[in-house]
Amino acid sequence: MFKKLFLFLIFFVFPFGFQGQAQSEDHGYIHDAAIHSTANAVENVGNKICPVMGNLIDEDTKVTYEYEGKIYNFCCESCIGEFKKDPAKYIKIIEKEKNNPQPAVSK
Repeated sequence: MFKKLFLFLIFFVFPFGFQGQAQSEDHGYIHDAAIHSTANAVENVGNKICPVMGNLIDEDTKVTYEYEGKIYNFCCESCIGEFKKDPAKYIKIIEKEKNNPQPAVSK
């Protein structure tokens, strides 16, 4: 009698129980991966003027710095050091630049 019960459990109950557990864990993994991929997304602010020096940023020599999930552009490394001292001040300058872009210079 115990042998039949044991065989019944092995062949019919345990496989379904473990399969449900595996699906549950797999689903949790996929969900977590989706959350992490969006949480780690970094936005490029795309500022064209250095917020510290006020210079037009040369695309060939620019340096970038990531702060709170956003990438900011600078004309040189020393400007990043100044930005780190008071990020809010320079972020306001960048936002002002983006809201009031300079008109294109005609030749």
